[in-house]
Amino acid sequence: MNRRKAGSQAEDQAVMFLEQAGYSIIKRNFTFGRIGEIDIICKHEGILIFVEVKARMNHEYGPPEASITQKKVKALKRAAEGYLYINNIRDIPCRFDFIAIEYPEGIPSIRHLINAL
Repeated sequence: MNRRKAGSQAEDQAVMFLEQAGYSIIKRNFTFGRIGEIDIICKHEGILIFVEVKARMNHEYGPPEASITQKKVKALKRAAEGYLYINNIRDIPCRFDFIAIEYPEGIPSIRHLINAL
């Protein structure tokens, strides 16, 4: 499976996970120019949430959380600012969550880290 298809599949699993937990999905794969991309934008209990999803088939490159660098955090925050600006959104609480997906024995294991970035 190529990386793009695997990433899309992981995002689909994250969306299902969030929806089952009562989150409302607003947008997927929001791109703000060359600044960055936000995998999932959703709402839960009056909070606008920007979600980064990372999946790993094995620990060759470490756990999914190891992929979040300061450069990635900066790009995510700038993309979120772009989303708020474009949609004229003000005065709503926001946060950044992270969903880590691993596949031990082929079965997805999902961790939702709230207010992670």
